[in-house]
Amino acid sequence: MGWLARLFDKRDTWARMILLDLSGLSYLIFHPGEQPAPTGMQWALAIAAFVLLIALSRWPRVNFGVQVALLTAAFLLVDDTTINQVGASWALGELVVQASRPRVFGLAAGLLAVVHFSLDVLPGDGPVRRGIFGLVVPVGLPLLLGMVIRTSRELGRQAEQRALSESRAARADERSAIARELHDVVAHHVASMVLRVGVARHVLPGIDPRVGEVLDDVHRTGTAALDDLRRLVAVLRDEGTATDAALAAIDPGALPAALGAAVDTARSTGLAVEADIDEAVGEIDSVRGLAVLRLTQEALTNVAKHAGADARARLRVAVADGDVTWEVSDDGGAGPAQGAPGGGHGLTGMRERVEVLGGTLTAGPDGAGWRVATVLPAHSGATA
Repeated sequence: MGWLARLFDKRDTWARMILLDLSGLSYLIFHPGEQPAPTGMQWALAIAAFVLLIALSRWPRVNFGVQVALLTAAFLLVDDTTINQVGASWALGELVVQASRPRVFGLAAGLLAVVHFSLDVLPGDGPVRRGIFGLVVPVGLPLLLGMVIRTSRELGRQAEQRALSESRAARADERSAIARELHDVVAHHVASMVLRVGVARHVLPGIDPRVGEVLDDVHRTGTAALDDLRRLVAVLRDEGTATDAALAAIDPGALPAALGAAVDTARSTGLAVEADIDEAVGEIDSVRGLAVLRLTQEALTNVAKHAGADARARLRVAVADGDVTWEVSDDGGAGPAQGAPGGGHGLTGMRERVEVLGGTLTAGPDGAGWRVATVLPAHSGATA
């Protein structure tokens, strides 16, 4: 049924109509020997049908109505109505294929049947029963053909959606398995590091207070990382009753404090950070709030990693008309301009997180330093 569906593809409507018109024109010019030559009225009705089939091809309902009107005139004014019968039947087939609701083409088929019955079957010399069966070709055939094509296309769309869903499920299962393995490996090593830092903090005698602060900060950071890993792996393993959105979100009211903590953490490494955070960020939805927090943490980490601890960074988060504008830039530190923060997957992960929420991440050199920015739109579809 693939060739039949392609025959009625909307993209080929004009070509299809032109070929139909050419076949009708051939019928008029090379009419059967037993048929009289077409009259002027027959030519007029045929030319009108030819032109309007093409001109109204984008509007199948209007096209069908016009063709039925021309057919009605042909039944009343000329003897040979073949051209207009074909035009009306073809317009019915196009309407069946393109109509959004079955009721539309059902009423259209009924209208065409009534026109044929009242103007052709009843006035005819043959039995009415035979005339009723004669409606199969001008009405039943285009109706059946159109319904077959509609069903074929719908089954094709369902098959594509099913294949897409299965593909997504397979990718999700594979990524979940990889994520669980990464969790098991990373959590083991992070837990070991946290434990050793805690032991070192208590067994080293006379430790310098500054070193103690660093060890305490490492211990807190490692413990927080373990908590994040456990929470995320709970989502992957479907543990608990919380939804994915709830586990992958942050309380909006806590976002300003969380951003402040991220800035303080970056400053504790020696990085000079200028923060310009709009108070309205505490009112955005939780999913975009989490994205802003993760982007900030990753970007400030990249500044410290690639520009050095003597660099100056600037964080700007603003909310306007529901859209969240986020930007982190740096001056490049004491060294020359850095290239793209490369080698890892940090920038790739940031870009993927932004694209999921309907935004676009821009990253590149900015003077001697680097700038990364995005706008998370209010219509991203994220829910609180």
